[in-house]
Amino acid sequence: MTAQISLDRLTGLIAFARAASLGNYTSAARSLGVSPSAISKSVQRLEAQLGLRLFARTTRSLTLTSEGRELHEKTLRLLRQAEEIEQTATAARSEPSGTLRITAPLPIGVHILSPAIPKFRALYPKLSIDLRLADQHIDLIEEGIDVAVRVGELADSRLISRRLGWHRIAAFASSDYLSRRGIPLHPDDLPRHDCLTFRYQSSGQLLRWPFKVGTKIIEIVPEHAVVADASDAVAAMAVAGGGICMSPTYVAATFVKAGLLTPVLAEFAVDLFPITALWPESRRSNPNVKAIVAFLQEVFPMPAPWDVVMVNG
Repeated sequence: MTAQISLDRLTGLIAFARAASLGNYTSAARSLGVSPSAISKSVQRLEAQLGLRLFARTTRSLTLTSEGRELHEKTLRLLRQAEEIEQTATAARSEPSGTLRITAPLPIGVHILSPAIPKFRALYPKLSIDLRLADQHIDLIEEGIDVAVRVGELADSRLISRRLGWHRIAAFASSDYLSRRGIPLHPDDLPRHDCLTFRYQSSGQLLRWPFKVGTKIIEIVPEHAVVADASDAVAAMAVAGGGICMSPTYVAATFVKAGLLTPVLAEFAVDLFPITALWPESRRSNPNVKAIVAFLQEVFPMPAPWDVVMVNG
């Protein structure tokens, strides 16, 4: 007789695997699009069915028991095999369809991807888009992500990558601020100005402002008047005349075109990191992934329009 797994138990395994990977029910629920209580109940039913305690629970997190660790490894193998089955079926289709899951840093998602997605959907109306924006990197394979757009040099043997462009950051200020406080001509002038700086949400570290001085690239952490952990907030404060900010050009470009921000120290700006598209090896032949990767290369042209504003204003 062939053993059969019930749908209820399979649901419990999925909930358990996601909760174990992410460390809590809330994150697992968010990634699966259900409520935390649904995740908790599924895991509790699974424990009752198996007669095992899978988690040592605290008020803040979940810790796997020894039995839970062993089951987690086996469950991940099972889910990866299910993923391969799904990808084989998807690759058999010639036309992109279904749900395409994309993740990207918040500012790239807001300023570059979101305005482009309607055009992409017009090309592929059978596709629905699940766009997830966060500064924290997530595991593409465990989260079921099709394509990630990320900043920086990234190495993961399970992923395929393609360079899209450059993450260029530069200094900006409003004309009102510059008329009151003067225009800095060299990075050494920054201590005499109000600086608006950015703090990374993932690490809590302050952004080091990079400048190319002669043949060298220097990085400084200026004394700041205000610090914020969102690029758009920093740019908005600069627009309001609060001081000089260091911002990605794709965030500042709209304000520069509208005359609300002016590039400063532009001759010292540097291309800091590459912007890269990544996708799991298992999705190499996926028509959805092929379509979005080709489209992303159009979305990130060279030169990028948001960098051109540094020259043309």
